[in-house]
Amino acid sequence: MTALNRWLPLIAALLLAALPTVLSSYLQDLVLRIMVLAVFALSLELLVGTTGLVSLGHAAFYGIGAYATVKLSPESEPGNLLILVPAAMAAAGVYAAAVGALSLRTKGVYFIMVTLAFAQMAYFVVHDTKFGGGTDGIYLNLRPVLALGGHEFINLDDKRSMYWLALAALVLTYAALALIRRARFGHALAGIRVNEQRMRAAGFATTLYKWAAFVVAGMLAGLAGFLVAAKDGFVNPEMLSWHESGAVLLVIILGGLGHLRGAVIGAVSFVLLKEALSTPALVGNLLAERWQLTLGLAVMACVALMPKGLIGLAQRKGAGS
Repeated sequence: MTALNRWLPLIAALLLAALPTVLSSYLQDLVLRIMVLAVFALSLELLVGTTGLVSLGHAAFYGIGAYATVKLSPESEPGNLLILVPAAMAAAGVYAAAVGALSLRTKGVYFIMVTLAFAQMAYFVVHDTKFGGGTDGIYLNLRPVLALGGHEFINLDDKRSMYWLALAALVLTYAALALIRRARFGHALAGIRVNEQRMRAAGFATTLYKWAAFVVAGMLAGLAGFLVAAKDGFVNPEMLSWHESGAVLLVIILGGLGHLRGAVIGAVSFVLLKEALSTPALVGNLLAERWQLTLGLAVMACVALMPKGLIGLAQRKGAGS
Protein backbone atom coordinates (compact mmCIF):
# COMPACT_ATOMS: atom_id res chain seq x y z
CA MET A 1 0.00 0.00 0.00
CA THR A 2 2.87 2.34 0.82
CA ALA A 3 4.50 1.70 -2.57
CA LEU A 4 1.22 2.49 -4.35
CA ASN A 5 0.87 5.76 -2.43
CA ARG A 6 4.39 6.72 -3.43
CA TRP A 7 3.67 6.24 -7.13
CA LEU A 8 0.11 7.60 -7.06
CA PRO A 9 0.99 11.20 -8.07
CA LEU A 10 2.96 9.94 -11.10
CA ILE A 11 0.16 7.60 -12.12
CA ALA A 12 -2.36 10.45 -11.80
CA ALA A 13 -0.15 12.74 -13.92
CA LEU A 14 0.14 10.12 -16.67
CA LEU A 15 -3.62 9.56 -16.67
CA LEU A 16 -4.24 13.30 -16.88
CA ALA A 17 -1.82 13.56 -19.81
CA ALA A 18 -3.80 10.92 -21.72
CA LEU A 19 -7.26 12.33 -20.98
CA PRO A 20 -7.46 14.89 -23.86
CA THR A 21 -7.49 12.03 -26.34
CA VAL A 22 -10.77 10.67 -24.94
CA LEU A 23 -12.52 13.64 -23.32
CA SER A 24 -15.08 15.91 -24.94
CA SER A 25 -14.29 19.62 -25.24
CA TYR A 26 -16.51 20.39 -22.23
CA LEU A 27 -14.90 17.78 -19.97
CA GLN A 28 -11.43 18.80 -21.11
CA ASP A 29 -12.19 22.38 -20.09
CA LEU A 30 -13.53 21.14 -16.75
CA VAL A 31 -10.32 19.22 -16.01
CA LEU A 32 -8.30 22.27 -17.09
CA ARG A 33 -10.16 24.42 -14.55
CA ILE A 34 -9.47 21.84 -11.85
CA MET A 35 -5.74 21.80 -12.62
CA VAL A 36 -5.46 25.59 -12.53
CA LEU A 37 -7.32 25.73 -9.21
CA ALA A 38 -5.07 22.94 -7.90
CA VAL A 39 -1.95 25.04 -8.65
CA PHE A 40 -3.53 27.97 -6.81
CA ALA A 41 -4.55 25.74 -3.88
CA LEU A 42 -1.06 24.20 -3.63
CA SER A 43 0.45 27.68 -3.38
CA LEU A 44 -1.77 28.46 -0.38
CA GLU A 45 -1.12 25.03 1.13
CA LEU A 46 2.54 26.02 1.50
CA LEU A 47 1.44 28.91 3.71
CA VAL A 48 -1.46 27.43 5.66
CA GLY A 49 -0.80 23.69 5.81
CA THR A 50 3.00 23.71 5.92
CA THR A 51 3.88 26.95 7.72
CA GLY A 52 0.69 27.64 9.69
CA LEU A 53 0.13 31.12 8.22
CA VAL A 54 -3.56 31.65 7.47
CA SER A 55 -3.90 34.33 4.78
CA LEU A 56 -7.07 35.95 3.50
CA GLY A 57 -5.23 37.95 0.85
CA HIS A 58 -3.72 35.23 -1.30
CA ALA A 59 -5.90 36.13 -4.28
CA ALA A 60 -3.91 39.36 -4.65
CA PHE A 61 -0.89 37.43 -5.97
CA TYR A 62 -3.15 35.32 -8.19
CA GLY A 63 -4.71 38.43 -9.70
CA ILE A 64 -1.39 40.26 -10.05
CA GLY A 65 0.02 37.32 -12.01
CA ALA A 66 -3.01 37.40 -14.30
CA TYR A 67 -2.91 41.18 -14.81
CA ALA A 68 0.86 41.11 -15.43
CA THR A 69 0.28 38.51 -18.15
CA VAL A 70 -2.23 40.72 -19.97
CA LYS A 71 -0.45 44.04 -19.45
CA LEU A 72 2.92 42.70 -20.62
CA SER A 73 1.51 40.97 -23.71
CA PRO A 74 1.95 42.85 -27.01
CA GLU A 75 -1.27 44.16 -28.52
CA SER A 76 -0.61 43.12 -32.11
CA GLU A 77 1.17 39.80 -31.63
CA PRO A 78 1.16 36.92 -29.15
CA GLY A 79 3.44 37.18 -26.15
CA ASN A 80 6.20 34.66 -25.52
CA LEU A 81 5.71 32.11 -22.75
CA LEU A 82 9.40 32.33 -21.91
CA ILE A 83 8.87 35.98 -20.96
CA LEU A 84 5.31 36.06 -19.63
CA VAL A 85 5.47 33.12 -17.21
CA PRO A 86 8.56 34.40 -15.33
CA ALA A 87 7.16 37.97 -15.47
CA ALA A 88 3.83 36.93 -13.93
CA MET A 89 5.56 34.98 -11.18
CA ALA A 90 8.05 37.80 -10.55
CA ALA A 91 5.31 40.46 -10.33
CA ALA A 92 3.39 38.37 -7.81
CA GLY A 93 6.61 37.57 -5.95
CA VAL A 94 7.62 41.23 -5.64
CA TYR A 95 4.27 42.15 -4.13
CA ALA A 96 4.40 39.10 -1.87
CA ALA A 97 7.87 40.15 -0.68
CA ALA A 98 6.57 43.60 0.29
CA VAL A 99 3.37 42.30 1.88
CA GLY A 100 5.23 39.55 3.74
CA ALA A 101 7.86 41.93 5.11
CA LEU A 102 5.13 44.04 6.71
CA SER A 103 2.43 41.50 7.58
CA LEU A 104 4.81 39.04 9.26
CA ARG A 105 5.34 41.61 12.00
CA THR A 106 1.90 40.49 13.23
CA LYS A 107 0.48 37.13 14.27
CA GLY A 108 -2.79 35.27 14.44
CA VAL A 109 -5.94 37.15 13.55
CA TYR A 110 -3.94 40.35 13.04
CA PHE A 111 -1.88 38.62 10.34
CA ILE A 112 -5.10 37.49 8.64
CA MET A 113 -6.50 41.01 8.66
CA VAL A 114 -3.29 42.62 7.41
CA THR A 115 -3.04 40.24 4.46
CA LEU A 116 -6.69 40.95 3.68
CA ALA A 117 -6.01 44.70 3.82
CA PHE A 118 -3.11 44.46 1.38
CA ALA A 119 -5.20 42.33 -0.98
CA GLN A 120 -7.99 44.91 -0.89
CA MET A 121 -5.46 47.63 -1.70
CA ALA A 122 -4.39 45.73 -4.81
CA TYR A 123 -8.05 45.08 -5.64
CA PHE A 124 -8.96 48.77 -5.57
CA VAL A 125 -5.93 49.71 -7.68
CA VAL A 126 -7.17 47.56 -10.58
CA HIS A 127 -10.85 48.25 -9.83
CA ASP A 128 -10.72 52.05 -9.61
CA THR A 129 -7.99 52.99 -12.09
CA LYS A 130 -7.57 52.91 -15.85
CA PHE A 131 -4.47 50.75 -15.37
CA GLY A 132 -6.60 47.71 -14.59
CA GLY A 133 -9.51 48.58 -16.86
CA GLY A 134 -11.83 49.26 -13.95
CA THR A 135 -14.79 46.98 -13.31
CA ASP A 136 -14.78 45.85 -16.95
CA GLY A 137 -11.33 44.29 -16.68
CA ILE A 138 -9.03 43.89 -19.67
CA TYR A 139 -8.76 41.41 -22.51
CA LEU A 140 -5.79 39.44 -23.76
CA ASN A 141 -5.82 40.09 -27.51
CA LEU A 142 -3.74 37.07 -28.47
CA ARG A 143 -2.90 34.05 -26.35
CA PRO A 144 0.81 33.44 -25.67
CA VAL A 145 3.02 31.13 -27.68
CA LEU A 146 6.30 29.40 -26.98
CA ALA A 147 8.68 30.69 -29.64
CA LEU A 148 12.42 30.24 -29.83
CA GLY A 149 14.75 31.19 -32.64
CA GLY A 150 11.90 32.24 -34.88
CA HIS A 151 10.16 28.87 -34.51
CA GLU A 152 6.82 28.45 -32.74
CA PHE A 153 6.57 25.31 -30.61
CA ILE A 154 3.42 25.88 -28.54
CA ASN A 155 0.37 28.01 -29.29
CA LEU A 156 -2.14 28.31 -26.46
CA ASP A 157 -4.97 28.95 -28.90
CA ASP A 158 -4.87 25.18 -29.24
CA LYS A 159 -6.93 23.74 -26.37
CA ARG A 160 -4.74 20.70 -25.95
CA SER A 161 -1.61 22.83 -25.71
CA MET A 162 -3.28 24.90 -23.00
CA TYR A 163 -4.28 21.70 -21.21
CA TRP A 164 -0.80 20.22 -21.28
CA LEU A 165 0.78 23.48 -20.16
CA ALA A 166 -1.54 23.57 -17.13
CA LEU A 167 -0.70 19.94 -16.42
CA ALA A 168 3.03 20.68 -16.62
CA ALA A 169 2.55 23.63 -14.23
CA LEU A 170 0.62 21.41 -11.80
CA VAL A 171 3.21 18.62 -11.91
CA LEU A 172 6.14 21.03 -11.44
CA THR A 173 4.36 22.87 -8.61
CA TYR A 174 3.54 19.63 -6.82
CA ALA A 175 7.07 18.29 -7.30
CA ALA A 176 8.67 21.55 -6.13
CA LEU A 177 6.55 21.65 -2.98
CA ALA A 178 7.21 17.97 -2.30
CA LEU A 179 10.96 18.67 -2.49
CA ILE A 180 10.59 21.71 -0.24
CA ARG A 181 8.76 19.65 2.38
CA ARG A 182 11.56 17.07 2.37
CA ALA A 183 14.35 19.66 2.52
CA ARG A 184 15.74 21.40 5.59
CA PHE A 185 13.70 24.47 4.65
CA GLY A 186 10.47 22.46 4.71
CA HIS A 187 11.31 20.82 8.02
CA ALA A 188 11.99 24.26 9.48
CA LEU A 189 8.60 25.51 8.25
CA ALA A 190 6.89 22.48 9.80
CA GLY A 191 8.68 23.19 13.06
CA ILE A 192 7.57 26.82 12.96
CA ARG A 193 3.97 25.70 12.48
CA VAL A 194 4.17 23.45 15.56
CA ASN A 195 6.18 25.71 17.90
CA GLU A 196 7.80 28.85 16.55
CA GLN A 197 9.24 29.88 19.90
CA ARG A 198 11.11 26.60 20.24
CA MET A 199 12.47 26.91 16.68
CA ARG A 200 13.67 30.43 17.44
CA ALA A 201 15.38 29.14 20.60
CA ALA A 202 17.08 26.48 18.48
CA GLY A 203 18.70 29.21 16.40
CA PHE A 204 16.38 29.42 13.39
CA ALA A 205 15.61 32.85 11.92
CA THR A 206 11.89 32.06 11.89
CA THR A 207 10.74 35.37 10.42
CA LEU A 208 13.08 34.96 7.46
CA TYR A 209 11.84 31.40 6.87
CA LYS A 210 8.22 32.54 6.96
CA TRP A 211 8.98 35.44 4.63
CA ALA A 212 10.66 33.08 2.13
CA ALA A 213 7.63 30.76 2.26
CA PHE A 214 5.34 33.75 1.74
CA VAL A 215 7.26 34.84 -1.36
CA VAL A 216 7.37 31.34 -2.87
CA ALA A 217 3.64 30.92 -2.25
CA GLY A 218 2.98 34.28 -3.90
CA MET A 219 5.02 33.35 -6.97
CA LEU A 220 3.17 30.06 -7.37
CA ALA A 221 -0.15 31.91 -7.07
CA GLY A 222 1.15 34.21 -9.83
CA LEU A 223 1.74 31.12 -11.98
CA ALA A 224 -1.90 30.12 -11.45
CA GLY A 225 -2.91 33.66 -12.41
CA PHE A 226 -0.95 33.38 -15.64
CA LEU A 227 -2.75 30.13 -16.47
CA VAL A 228 -6.18 31.70 -15.88
CA ALA A 229 -5.35 34.74 -18.02
CA ALA A 230 -4.05 32.54 -20.84
CA LYS A 231 -7.04 30.18 -20.58
CA ASP A 232 -9.81 32.78 -20.42
CA GLY A 233 -8.16 35.61 -22.40
CA PHE A 234 -9.67 38.02 -19.89
CA VAL A 235 -9.00 39.30 -16.36
CA ASN A 236 -11.10 41.39 -13.98
CA PRO A 237 -10.74 42.81 -10.46
CA GLU A 238 -12.81 40.01 -8.89
CA MET A 239 -9.77 37.79 -9.24
CA LEU A 240 -8.16 39.79 -6.42
CA SER A 241 -11.22 39.95 -4.16
CA TRP A 242 -11.44 38.45 -0.69
CA HIS A 243 -14.10 36.06 -2.01
CA GLU A 244 -11.44 34.43 -4.19
CA SER A 245 -9.06 34.15 -1.23
CA GLY A 246 -11.83 32.63 0.87
CA ALA A 247 -12.74 30.15 -1.85
CA VAL A 248 -9.20 28.79 -2.21
CA LEU A 249 -8.91 28.57 1.58
CA LEU A 250 -12.08 26.47 1.55
CA VAL A 251 -10.53 24.27 -1.13
CA ILE A 252 -7.53 23.27 0.99
CA ILE A 253 -9.68 22.83 4.11
CA LEU A 254 -12.08 20.63 2.15
CA GLY A 255 -9.21 18.52 0.83
CA GLY A 256 -7.33 18.35 4.11
CA LEU A 257 -4.74 20.73 5.55
CA GLY A 258 -1.14 19.63 5.73
CA HIS A 259 -1.23 17.41 2.63
CA LEU A 260 -0.28 18.30 -0.94
CA ARG A 261 -2.69 15.66 -2.19
CA GLY A 262 -5.37 17.22 -0.03
CA ALA A 263 -5.04 20.50 -1.96
CA VAL A 264 -5.46 18.66 -5.27
CA ILE A 265 -8.36 16.55 -3.99
CA GLY A 266 -9.98 19.69 -2.63
CA ALA A 267 -9.69 21.39 -6.03
CA VAL A 268 -11.29 18.39 -7.76
CA SER A 269 -14.12 18.22 -5.22
CA PHE A 270 -14.78 21.98 -5.18
CA VAL A 271 -15.00 22.34 -8.97
CA LEU A 272 -17.14 19.21 -9.42
CA LEU A 273 -19.43 20.21 -6.56
CA LYS A 274 -19.81 23.71 -7.95
CA GLU A 275 -20.49 22.34 -11.44
CA ALA A 276 -23.06 19.83 -10.20
CA LEU A 277 -24.94 22.28 -7.99
CA SER A 278 -25.17 24.89 -10.77
CA THR A 279 -26.49 22.44 -13.39
CA PRO A 280 -30.31 22.53 -13.68
CA ALA A 281 -30.41 19.05 -15.22
CA LEU A 282 -28.92 17.61 -12.01
CA VAL A 283 -30.49 19.67 -9.20
CA GLY A 284 -33.36 21.52 -10.88
CA ASN A 285 -33.77 25.17 -11.80
CA LEU A 286 -34.66 26.33 -8.27
CA LEU A 287 -31.45 25.03 -6.66
CA ALA A 288 -29.25 25.76 -9.68
CA GLU A 289 -30.17 29.44 -9.49
CA ARG A 290 -29.06 29.43 -5.83
CA TRP A 291 -25.96 27.31 -6.25
CA GLN A 292 -23.87 29.61 -3.99
CA LEU A 293 -26.17 28.80 -1.06
CA THR A 294 -26.19 25.05 -1.68
CA LEU A 295 -22.43 25.02 -2.28
CA GLY A 296 -21.86 26.78 1.05
CA LEU A 297 -24.11 24.34 2.88
CA ALA A 298 -22.41 21.37 1.22
CA VAL A 299 -18.93 22.61 2.16
CA MET A 300 -20.06 23.28 5.73
CA ALA A 301 -21.44 19.75 5.96
CA CYS A 302 -18.20 18.27 4.60
CA VAL A 303 -16.06 20.23 7.06
CA ALA A 304 -18.33 19.30 10.00
CA LEU A 305 -18.44 15.59 9.12
CA MET A 306 -14.81 15.32 7.98
CA PRO A 307 -12.69 17.63 10.17
CA LYS A 308 -9.49 16.28 8.59
CA GLY A 309 -10.85 16.79 5.08
CA LEU A 310 -11.35 14.33 2.27
CA ILE A 311 -7.75 13.14 2.53
CA GLY A 312 -8.46 12.15 6.15
CA LEU A 313 -11.45 10.11 5.01
CA ALA A 314 -9.32 8.29 2.44
CA GLN A 315 -6.61 7.59 5.03
CA ARG A 316 -9.19 6.25 7.49
CA LYS A 317 -10.55 3.88 4.87
CA GLY A 318 -7.03 2.77 3.99
CA ALA A 319 -6.25 2.07 7.64
CA GLY A 320 -9.42 0.05 8.04
CA SER A 321 -8.79 -2.12 4.99
